[in-house]
Amino acid sequence: MVDVLGHLGMALIWLAPAWYFIERRKTAAVFVGLGFWFGMLPDVDLYLSNWFAGIHHHGVFHTILVVTLLAVPLGAILGWVFTKVNNQTELFSDRATVHAYTMGVIAVWVAGLSHLFADMLSAPDVATRIEPFWPLYNGSVVLIDVLWYTSVWATWGLLALGVAVNVVAWFWKSDGSDTRETVAASE
Repeated sequence: MVDVLGHLGMALIWLAPAWYFIERRKTAAVFVGLGFWFGMLPDVDLYLSNWFAGIHHHGVFHTILVVTLLAVPLGAILGWVFTKVNNQTELFSDRATVHAYTMGVIAVWVAGLSHLFADMLSAPDVATRIEPFWPLYNGSVVLIDVLWYTSVWATWGLLALGVAVNVVAWFWKSDGSDTRETVAASE
């Protein structure tokens, strides 16, 4: 288990393919910029365990099922935010505006799954192992023991890699719409 910044970095890495699939650069930036915060979604169990006795860290909230169930309503809210941002700024293309709710669900779901993946890479000797495939498979999954619990190098490395991948994608993505809008505005 990496620290908060490491989970956010992993979410940035997992959301980076959006730059390839989303047609406008600014739309992809908003998608990644609003979506990566949900990389901490499964850790809501840390707060809920203070109020509910049956909830513990790395429990049911660290499963694909619960991440998927939470992604639907939270993603719909994020999609609503996408549409509100677009109404004020017109950052989205017409196609992206139509699919704003779907984009919101995908952003929350992918970022939440990235958290599970980062936890599966973590050292299980300090933190409780997660069971991401519950209820289909009631066993823990450790992909490979590569990240030490609260490793400074892993945390900052994942964040730096996530930021770097998205900065490179920003400069790589020249969809022409940004240029066309600038030219049209100057005429």
